[in-house]
This record gives sequence, C-alpha cells and structure tokens, in this order.
Amino acid sequence: MSDLFVEAWGSGVPVVLVHGSLATGSDEWQAQRPLADGGFCLLVSDRRGYGRSPAAHGEDFLVDADDIADLMGDGAHLVGHSYGGLAVLFAAARRPDATLSLTLLEPAAFALGQHHQAARTLVAEVRSLWDQKVPDEEWVIRFLQAVGSDPDALSPELIAAAVPLVPVFRRGRPIWEAELPLAALASAAFPKLVVSGGHSAGFDAICDELAQRIGASRMVIEGAGHEIQFTGEPLNEALLTLWRSVS
Repeated sequence: MSDLFVEAWGSGVPVVLVHGSLATGSDEWQAQRPLADGGFCLLVSDRRGYGRSPAAHGEDFLVDADDIADLMGDGAHLVGHSYGGLAVLFAAARRPDATLSLTLLEPAAFALGQHHQAARTLVAEVRSLWDQKVPDEEWVIRFLQAVGSDPDALSPELIAAAVPLVPVFRRGRPIWEAELPLAALASAAFPKLVVSGGHSAGFDAICDELAQRIGASRMVIEGAGHEIQFTGEPLNEALLTLWRSVS
C-alpha cells in the first residue's frame, strides 16, 4: 500500500491528478472538484516531499511515476501538470494497459521544442534559476515569471506556501535531462491530450512537438497562464469529453 497522502473526491471511474512543483494536490486541483459529481473518483495526492506525504531530499519524476502506477489500480485516467506531467507521462508508459487516458498540462518536457527559439529561451531561463543565490521568496517569484504564471494573480497564501518547497524543487531530478518514453506512448492505444495555456510560445512549441511525437490531440486553454487547471470549467469540459469517449 502506498504511503502517499491521497484524498479521494467522489466515486466511480478512478482519475489520478498529479500536481506540479511548489504546490500540493489540493492547492492545484480545487477547480476540478465538480468533476467528482460526474461518476469519477478523483485521486488527489501530494507528491513525495510535498504536503502530507513523506519527506524527500528532492522531487523525482521517476519515483513519482512508481507512486502513480500504484495508485492506478486496475485502470485510471491520468492528468498531470508541469513537473507532475513528466511523472504521469512515465507512469502511462510503464502501465499502458491500465491507462484509460492521458492528459498533460504544459508538462516540463524540456527536451522537446528546442528547434524553436522561444522554447530554447524558456529552458535557458528556468535552468539559470538553479544558479541564482537569492532568498527563496524572491526565487519563487522569478520562477513563476519564467514559466509564465503571474504572481500578482495568485493568492498571497499560495505564494507563501510555495516558499518552503523551493529546496525540494531545486534538489530534484533535472527536468531537462529526461529521456522521454515517446515511442512507448506513441504505440499505446489510449487517448492522449496535450494542453498549453496560450501564454508562452516556448510552452506551445514544447506541447506541439510532444503531441506530434506521441499521437495526442492538442488544445490551447487560455486564461490562467501556466496554471491551466485554474481555468476551471474550460478544462473540466475538455477532460469530461475525453474521459467519456473511453468505453
């Protein structure tokens, strides 16, 4: 049995929702709670090093993938955001027969899109942060700005909660070194969806190449920058359409 902290919202077909960096599961997925009324059981965990799950020296999307594979049971839809998108990507490749669908919200697939100058600039900006010796409070703001989130649009409580999580993120497995299981995902039969927030040409290029390489549908959902899940209803409608298409 997993030692992760996991909340279950609703009952029905399992859906594993995986948060990104500098946040917890309940922080990121509150706008998706209404989906629990549609015959789905939303499994919202805190990844290792975050929230009420076991401590970790640094986050690791490969370890997270093992945890997600355990949570999937006999079958589940997978949804991952940012660093969590990498984790569900690997989990789906490891357990294709148990993956009902895969949705990736601006995943940190920073090995992709590098033919595009905007994507190269995005990756360079994020990488440069690891060498900057600034207070964690300032680091959070710079990181949010680098990935296209507006710190002024987020609550002060959310920003404050992110500050103590900075060391876990900075000591994590580097996102630009991932060898992505693209061939395994391309050959898998389950439906896939890649979503960007329409705020960053760099993320658009990354998402475009990822969708093309794994045979995924592609959407742009604007209104919340990198935090696409905060749009609520537009994303929820897309998720329901995808999930209900699976017999």
